[in-house]
Amino acid sequence: MKRILLILALSIVSLSAFCQRSTVNLDNGWRFRFGYEFEKRAGVMVQLPHCWNALDGTRGTYDYHRGIGNYTKRVNIPSEWKGKRVFIKFEGANSICDFFLNGKFVGEHRGGYTAFVYDITDRLDYGRENEFWARVNNSEQLDVMPLVGDFNIGGGLYRDVYLIVTDKACISPEDYASPGVYFSQKKVTEKSADIDLKVMLSNTSDRDRDLTVRMSISDGTKTVLTKEKKVRLASGTRLKEETINFSMKNPHLWNARQDPFIYDASITLVESGKEIDRVNQPLGLRYFRFDADEGFSLNGKHLQLRGVCRHQERSEIGNALRRENHEEDVRLMYAMGVNALRGSHYPHATYFYDLLDKYGMVTWAEIPFVGPGGYADKGFVDKESFKENGRQQLTELIKQQYNHPGICVWGLFNELKSQGDNPLEYIKELNALAHDLDPYRPTTAASNQYGDPMNDVSDEIGFNRYDGWYGSSPRTLATFLDKYHEEHPDAKLSISEYGAGASIYHQQDSLKQPIPTSYWHPENWQTFYHIENWKIINERPFVWGSFIWNMFDFGAANRTEGDRPGINDKGLVTRDRKVCKDAFYFYKANWNEEPMVYIEGRRNTLRLRPQTEVMVFSNASSVTLSVNNRPVGTMTPDKYHICRFPVILEKGVNVITAVADGLKDYCEWTLQ
Repeated sequence: MKRILLILALSIVSLSAFCQRSTVNLDNGWRFRFGYEFEKRAGVMVQLPHCWNALDGTRGTYDYHRGIGNYTKRVNIPSEWKGKRVFIKFEGANSICDFFLNGKFVGEHRGGYTAFVYDITDRLDYGRENEFWARVNNSEQLDVMPLVGDFNIGGGLYRDVYLIVTDKACISPEDYASPGVYFSQKKVTEKSADIDLKVMLSNTSDRDRDLTVRMSISDGTKTVLTKEKKVRLASGTRLKEETINFSMKNPHLWNARQDPFIYDASITLVESGKEIDRVNQPLGLRYFRFDADEGFSLNGKHLQLRGVCRHQERSEIGNALRRENHEEDVRLMYAMGVNALRGSHYPHATYFYDLLDKYGMVTWAEIPFVGPGGYADKGFVDKESFKENGRQQLTELIKQQYNHPGICVWGLFNELKSQGDNPLEYIKELNALAHDLDPYRPTTAASNQYGDPMNDVSDEIGFNRYDGWYGSSPRTLATFLDKYHEEHPDAKLSISEYGAGASIYHQQDSLKQPIPTSYWHPENWQTFYHIENWKIINERPFVWGSFIWNMFDFGAANRTEGDRPGINDKGLVTRDRKVCKDAFYFYKANWNEEPMVYIEGRRNTLRLRPQTEVMVFSNASSVTLSVNNRPVGTMTPDKYHICRFPVILEKGVNVITAVADGLKDYCEWTLQ
């Protein structure tokens, strides 16, 4: 423990010596104990990110541990920091966090998916060890969103924690834990971009300061624009807004996967020619439009949004994702051809949004205003403390993620119901708040209620549909879309969720629709479901976007179905990210231009019928199939990149080989 403190102290001194703003990661060396453990020596050493429900949320019971967890850490604060400002920033703590410094209460944050910051300058003992204590609570609270949800509320300090050290005058991190820098894209075209830069400044020194706010924009190789503004910052100013208006000619636009170009924007605070603070932010310039008939367009061209939903969760670690986990998730999405992401059902990590920008994903970011869906309880209670919490979480989401070019729409709710306390008026309030905070992005929502006035509040609306999984058949999706578009010709419509469960261990020769709540979720039905649903969506250009539920299997404590309890298995990829299901490759053939060939049903290795069909997904010009090195035939994939070969299997092992444009895929099926 002493060695960890020494390393931290040395790194702190080193950082403070080289720059005016220092950021010190505090992820190592925390002692964790549950709230019911009160012995002095109780607890274990953990490293952040940490989730105490990493394992117990997948037992198929509702009683995974929801309560209090304590995190303590002793940090040596250098005496050289005296005269500076010191903030502590938590990127996320689920769901309520009370923070104490040297035994004294500092503040409480309510909401598990957004960051929060405290100025601890005057509370630190400089030149000695200080005790940090975060008391985190993930139990149900009737005034903290979400109240319900078909996903686990994993408790803990599950995102990074760090110190920010600045001059007494700085670009403030205290505006709802935002970067303190906001780029508003007032008007953007290929010829010019008119932008407002808003900077939040603070000065806690005992004198007025004459400063210069300097903006510098680089294209990665050279500086393309600089602008500055002189300001006088009075002593004792906690938060002051300064604005710089500027224009750029012939801007290089952020153009989704085709060209996700982002400028580097650096905002510095200068005093007497010396830089005293700096904040870097992405600046991706683009313009977009949602249309009731023509769907979504980016930079003046139609773009079909082929999206997925994603929970920040995976096996063995729960929601305590590290950078490499976020990177793996985005790489898998990109490989499949995804160009849009719905961050369900809450704000995701800032680093994840950074990756989505970099990979060119159009993003739907939302707050955890989650209804019961098909379950009991309520997603809304008409009490002021609950409503204030929703306003706070929406404000934090928008301010913290304002500069991400990929984010094109703010989500207000998911699957609410109007029975009992009706959320309609509150949704209107949130909608107005979102437009006040960000006049340049529209709002949307995900509904499973039809004919309800709440669907008409946001600028766009999405519907969660499971035609062919929870009863009915894919054909009813076509009926719904056509009828809704006819009856609501001005509605900008999306499919916010669609999906079906599948276990890679459940294989069948025949195609038979399973019972969703059963312990039999055959993989081939999920494949059939997605093929038929995608055909319907693809043929309706008025649908501005569609979002598969879900990209990855995820923990849901209440689930008792599929191949094991506690898992929602509607993902196209297994929870551990090791296996991509067959439906993944159907979308890859249709959404990604990278050459590929894939034999569907490969895991159905034990066959009972000699006469069968081999289905191959490929975006090649032709596919040649052989069985045990004997040619079956060559076929041109259909409109949806599918080849269907009739085959008669031999007794024993059959090696199935598909070749397309020099690529080869094979599998073995045994006829019993």
